[in-house]
Amino acid sequence: MLHSWRQPENPCHCQPYNPFQLFFLLLLKDNNMITLCIRHETSFSSAFNLSGLPTRIRLTANMYAAQLEICTQQPNSASTIHAHMITSGFKPRGHILNRLIDMYTKSNKLLFARQLFDQIPNPDIVVRTTLITAHSNAGDLGVARTVFDTTPINMRDVVSYNAMISGCARNADGYSALSLFLDMKRISLRPDDFTFTSVLSGLAMLINHEKHCQQFHCEVMKSGVVSVVSVSNALISVYMKCSSWSFPDPAHQLFGEMPEKDELTWTTVITGYVKRGDLNAAKELFDGMVKKIDVAWNAMISGYVHHGFISEAFETFRKMFSVGITLDEFTYTSILSACANAGLLKHGKQVHAFLLRTDPVSEPEWSLPVKNALITLYSKCAKLDAAMRVFDEMPMRDLVSWNAFLSAYISAGRINDARQLFKKMTERNLLSWTVMISGLAQNGCGEEALKLLNQMNEESVRPCDYAFAGAFTACASLGALENGRQLHSQLIQFGYESSLSASNALMTMYARCGTVEDAHCVFLTMPTVDSVSWNAMIAALGQHGHGVQALELFELMLSEGILPDRITFLTVLSACSHAGLVSEGCRYFELMHSIYGIAPGVDHYARLIDLLGRAGKILEAKNVIDKMPFEPDPPTWEALLAGCRIHGNMEVGIFAAERLFELTPQHDGTYVLLSNMYAAVGRWNDVARVRQLMKDRGVKKEPGCSWIEVANKVHVFLVGDTVHHEVQEVYKFLEILGVKMKKMGYVPDTKYALHDVESEQKEYNLSTHSEKLAVAFGLLKLPMGAAIRVLKNLRICGDCHTAIMFMSKAVDREIVVRDGKRFHHFRDGECSCGNYW
Repeated sequence: MLHSWRQPENPCHCQPYNPFQLFFLLLLKDNNMITLCIRHETSFSSAFNLSGLPTRIRLTANMYAAQLEICTQQPNSASTIHAHMITSGFKPRGHILNRLIDMYTKSNKLLFARQLFDQIPNPDIVVRTTLITAHSNAGDLGVARTVFDTTPINMRDVVSYNAMISGCARNADGYSALSLFLDMKRISLRPDDFTFTSVLSGLAMLINHEKHCQQFHCEVMKSGVVSVVSVSNALISVYMKCSSWSFPDPAHQLFGEMPEKDELTWTTVITGYVKRGDLNAAKELFDGMVKKIDVAWNAMISGYVHHGFISEAFETFRKMFSVGITLDEFTYTSILSACANAGLLKHGKQVHAFLLRTDPVSEPEWSLPVKNALITLYSKCAKLDAAMRVFDEMPMRDLVSWNAFLSAYISAGRINDARQLFKKMTERNLLSWTVMISGLAQNGCGEEALKLLNQMNEESVRPCDYAFAGAFTACASLGALENGRQLHSQLIQFGYESSLSASNALMTMYARCGTVEDAHCVFLTMPTVDSVSWNAMIAALGQHGHGVQALELFELMLSEGILPDRITFLTVLSACSHAGLVSEGCRYFELMHSIYGIAPGVDHYARLIDLLGRAGKILEAKNVIDKMPFEPDPPTWEALLAGCRIHGNMEVGIFAAERLFELTPQHDGTYVLLSNMYAAVGRWNDVARVRQLMKDRGVKKEPGCSWIEVANKVHVFLVGDTVHHEVQEVYKFLEILGVKMKKMGYVPDTKYALHDVESEQKEYNLSTHSEKLAVAFGLLKLPMGAAIRVLKNLRICGDCHTAIMFMSKAVDREIVVRDGKRFHHFRDGECSCGNYW
């Protein structure tokens, strides 16, 4: 039926309309346009510049023009119309081609639009501007700029320049936006208000000094568009982002001079003051608002939270609710962040309850970020079960949800759960990888963290500086110096060498791997340093036995106006302890509170006890414990027990051990220290009693182990090792080296053989200590002249310390040993600790 329908009034059409044509003619009829298309084609001909075409082609063109006119509100229909043109043999030209390109760009089919554009011999400025805008909006600034640059200068107009400048500003290319603005002025095109609004958005990314803002302000004044609200708003935004401020504040002046202000004006200036940290100015303007704008309320709450004014944030939140301002995702996420940061679990639960009470059934569109904030709140407050319930009940999750819960597992130390969750994630972003790498490194899984970084590279995910910081932490725990050096090279290749977090981790890595000189080099070449950097370098010097240099660096830190924090004093006290600087350590302990107003914590007292105990001042250490303003914790008693172990004070040592048995009955270190004290004076019955006590309580001694990196592989040795595939070769080498050492005066100190056996057996037991095996393996495998770097999980014993001093002289090599407390650098028969450790 449809195929037989004809239009008798038009003698030019002798063929029946097909269903496609009839469909659009019916649409035209509904819009009173059939006559326009069929009888009065001249109106479309003039509109689409078709009058010069033959009548039949002109009528066909009229039909397609009408179809495109009707489908303006449905750009996706362009492909259907275009397909019919192709099958019918019609070749669009002129304005019909422009309209097709415009509709393709509006339906995000930029490839089709560009293909049509390339078919036009001489595209006009309208279609060029259409393509520039479309590609800019899609983030493809390169194509947009190519179209613009190939446009003849005499064809360009203000609209095309505005499209290109706006695209550059939108894509964070402020330099190009400014350059285009200057180019526009050079060819005498007069900028309009849209030009200034766009270029000012680009300038906000570049300008960091007020005088540059003032220069552009003058340009706006000369152009006569300063009264346009959008231009004034953009100018205020630029002023607000300047790093230098003057008085009176030009942004505030401009704000006061504006004859008309919209919501964006108020929001821009209040948000600007909040970001500057000038909450008083923001509050003054906020209180002066006649109309309470929800964005401004959210900006004030967010500002208070960011700067730690939690009570003010809650008060603003309560007022916002009482005056009837709609609470949205930004409101709830800010207030929940305040609860999470301040550890206000009760308040956070009240907000959660309010959310459930106000909308118990439906899920608001913005509930996803709020649920993510709830996961963070509960995880930070150590309520992982509650965080898990929120996560499990979420109808939909995004990457933020998965990352928040992954961080929750990491923060709680549940590394196995974190591994499983990471494997379940179908999509991962940079944060996912970084959180996992850092979590593994901080939870003693350094080797796995480094493997994950390699996997990250294999999957073409570019690591960030925080991922490198986690990898450096892993290298530090493993003592993988060469791996750390390779990562250092990659850090430079990726351009992160100026990153503060990565540099601090790198410095710590070098220090923990025994190369304090490299750590100091990193510290000296860092473009910026913070208190973490100073603390890390002071700690490194102290651990390596350079106590005097550590204190000199601390004094330099003070002279440069860097205020010490509680961590700084922990590192200073440790440096004094390792170097035996008792009077200096006691003085700094006093200055900590009297000069810098930092109340010593239990950890500071533990360092002071360690300082006194190592120096043999056992009674003074005991008196300090008696006068502490709080109950001593296990590290405090351990420090006292260690001092008693060094200096053989059995009475106080037993007293300290008894306190430790009460506090940490499952900690093996207490039993080992007490047993060693008894063994040192030959009280073997007491040694047996302590060991039986361990057995009865199910306490197992951590086995001593040492490891060394050779050819990018870490080799681990246990005491009396029989597992390592080359250990027999190591024993033979030690036997030969031992003969040479004895000729030089080495005598095994059998008091460190902690078993009641014959003297010969004691000497043999001493020769199988893990640090000796690791050092010998390094001497066998590393090239001549290379330093031997060994790491040990426990404190080095006295006999091993003496033996390695003789080894360093016998083989003329530097040997570095990191034990559980500090570093020992052995050179030419001497140790950096001066036999004080």
